Amino acid sequence: MDQQNLDNNNQHSEDEDYNDEGFSLSGRAIGWGLAAFVFAIVMVTFNNSGMVIRAGFFAKLLAVIVGSLVGWGGAMIGDAICRFARPTMFFTTGGFFSLVFNKLFWIAGPQLRIPR
Repeated sequence: MDQQNLDNNNQHSEDEDYNDEGFSLSGRAIGWGLAAFVFAIVMVTFNNSGMVIRAGFFAKLLAVIVGSLVGWGGAMIGDAICRFARPTMFFTTGGFFSLVFNKLFWIAGPQLRIPR
């Protein structure tokens, strides 16, 4: 077959190539959302301040929902900044363990680094 016949057999618009299956979340976003939800529940459940103890069920539910959304948004922003700043290669003079420390540091994120 020549090229013209191949083009005629495959006649579809470029819009058909775009597959829109709706809003899909990556596994990373789902993981951060789950972590934010669990953290919000733990903070509301184990908080012994008078204001939280006197709060009703719906106030605590609202606190969990808002805490989850704000926590998820902050985690996504922090993750994006971490991925933007992450180097593509490491040069070290400390040997193997220095390389392992650098890799673990960028996996866990610079926000977990303890200042000296």
